Amino acid sequence: MRLIFMILFLFSVSFGYAVPLPNYSIMVKDGQFDPEKIEVPAEQRFKITIQNTGSDPVEFENLSLRVEKVLGKNVQSFVVIHPLKSGIYHFIDEFHPHMTGFKIIAKE
Repeated sequence: MRLIFMILFLFSVSFGYAVPLPNYSIMVKDGQFDPEKIEVPAEQRFKITIQNTGSDPVEFENLSLRVEKVLGKNVQSFVVIHPLKSGIYHFIDEFHPHMTGFKIIAKE
């Protein structure tokens, strides 16, 4: 009986990783985001791949969502965003606060 539970557990764990998260790519160059916004489905986890193509470090940040990622020059990384309610979520590059930033628009 224990063997059956272990097999079911391993199957459920491996099956959970079979479906990749939707991925959105953005580039940041000296505080300027490209694209400046993305639209995502509400209530769904997703991944954002961030590439710093500028000459200075950047800090991709939204404090209310508790998302913060610092990237050096020519560095690429990612963040996973938990399911969002419908709305607009504004991110900034804290090293370039005078720039317009980046928006995630979550829609039903």
